[in-house]
Amino acid sequence: MAKKLLIRDLTLRDGQQSSFATRMNQSQVDSVLPYYKKAGFYAMEVWGGAVPDSVMRYLGENPWDRLEKIKAAVGDVSKLTALSRGRNLFGYSPYTDEIIEGFCRNSIESGLGIMRIFDALNDVDNVKSTIKYVKKYGGLADCAVCYTIDPHFSLSERIAYLFKGKKLPGKVFTDAYFLKKAQEMEALGADMITIKDMSGLIPPKRVAGLVRLFKQNLKVPVDFHTHCTPGYGLASVLSAIVAGADIVDTNIWNFAGGPAAPAIELIYVFCQKMGIELGIDMEAVAQINHELLRIRKELEAFDAVKQFPNPFNPLTDTLPTDIDQAFDRAIAAAQSMNEAALIETCHTIERYFNFPAPNELVKKAEIPGGMYTNMVAQLKQLKAEDILEKAMELIPRVRLDAGLPPLVTPTSQIVGAQAVNCALDARNGKPMYSNVSNQFVGLVKGEYGHTPVPVDPDFRFKITGVREETPYDTSKYQMQPNPVLDDCGGVKLAETEKEVLLLELFPLVAKKFLTDQKKLRYEQTKPAETVKPEPEKAAPQKVSEPITGTVVNAPMPGRIIQILVKPGDTVQSGQDVVILEAMKMENSITAHVSGKIKQVLVAEGDAVATDAPLVEIV
Repeated sequence: MAKKLLIRDLTLRDGQQSSFATRMNQSQVDSVLPYYKKAGFYAMEVWGGAVPDSVMRYLGENPWDRLEKIKAAVGDVSKLTALSRGRNLFGYSPYTDEIIEGFCRNSIESGLGIMRIFDALNDVDNVKSTIKYVKKYGGLADCAVCYTIDPHFSLSERIAYLFKGKKLPGKVFTDAYFLKKAQEMEALGADMITIKDMSGLIPPKRVAGLVRLFKQNLKVPVDFHTHCTPGYGLASVLSAIVAGADIVDTNIWNFAGGPAAPAIELIYVFCQKMGIELGIDMEAVAQINHELLRIRKELEAFDAVKQFPNPFNPLTDTLPTDIDQAFDRAIAAAQSMNEAALIETCHTIERYFNFPAPNELVKKAEIPGGMYTNMVAQLKQLKAEDILEKAMELIPRVRLDAGLPPLVTPTSQIVGAQAVNCALDARNGKPMYSNVSNQFVGLVKGEYGHTPVPVDPDFRFKITGVREETPYDTSKYQMQPNPVLDDCGGVKLAETEKEVLLLELFPLVAKKFLTDQKKLRYEQTKPAETVKPEPEKAAPQKVSEPITGTVVNAPMPGRIIQILVKPGDTVQSGQDVVILEAMKMENSITAHVSGKIKQVLVAEGDAVATDAPLVEIV
């Protein structure tokens, strides 16, 4: 009896998120769904991650509709899967059990079959609630162990730590570490375990060892998820298959490779040669790929790669002899674990099909590709590209100071943004950590959970003002305001539980999206004769008095997400006055003098430049 390998298709979530900024609209998704129903993938990842935020923010579409329409079209042929960040779900703060339960119940009622649950710290306590509620409502809990590696420190850095009376930790992220996390999640009820290599940094030999270790010690299926950015992706997936993985994650041809996962078509060729059954209708996959080529051209403005693979259909195209033999050599290398030969042969195959070459910068930096590109974008925004090398150098130190978190959303953004802040501090002649984001404070304080190694109490006190690890207190959680919209017929901003959940999980984005939806609906219900075009109004101008006092300025460009004071308020030096979102982080901007607020010079939602005046204190 031939071995069976299950495939989780990532195209409609991780695929488009990795390569096309999550910009597929509903009509584009709808165009491929009939073929997906024929294809018969074990699972389709279609939701979670950046999808709910992006479809509201950029497309004006309802995330729940996206999930429900896919379920209606595909039925029970494939299990629909989503990605969530344990207790954080999609946000930066832990949520109450009430919200986690509501989210899980509504997701499963809307068609979700599998929830892939991970925690950015690999803190198993943070996934307990989601496992419980996913299973309570009939879903499968796919618990992911986030793969990461220990940071590298130079000899001079190690000596510097010794001079400070500190010793760098030994190896933390060992095979035993990952197995322990997997076993703890299995004990909590995980229905499957995923080795989640979000950075594409796991080489073939390491993943083969982990898969075998997991298979020997776990009773549940093992899935492998990776990306191709640094150049290991295809070789590591083949290695995982040879080692006995039950499920692997792939994308369809035109959405595969580069920052995304390997192509199902290449995995199909390997499996045909090894006598492994996929149980997938590859003719239907070819039809999906035909549509994806059109969609990719429509998404050109968001294409992170702008390099199309050469057309290929494994059912109809004959491979040149040398490339066909390369597939055979790669299999032999995976079976004998000749890692160097395996990687080079897979690169030969990918070059032939014109998939992107390995990103050597990301490979050398050993950080997620998305984290690297975010840092580059942040520095361009700050007009400080010259400090990129310094920021990259600081990542290991910042990461160690924060307890060695794995670099996955959101910790990758938190550490990356803080490394940029520290590099800016150095350039401006200030001590490191002169400017810290609220999220970095929360991470160091313990609000995100237990870090892989303890944070130094002295450092925690320096950053947070407390020495002991302090968990996030969900008892103080406050629901988002849900006002009545008088200009939309007197309805509430969020009228249903699903809308309330959107508001809780994506406050700023959902507020605008729901308001726009309610306005549109209200306008459509008005009798035609009463609808009159409103005269154009000039954009309101901010009126400000001459500045005579002390001004609090924005330390970096960003967006005002909350104003904490109003004219007439008395403030003390060091008191928070504005929350500025910059580099995807929330930064508390404080008063540097005591006095009275004379005027607030910005409004919530405003985009501001570096040194923009925010409030005046007299």
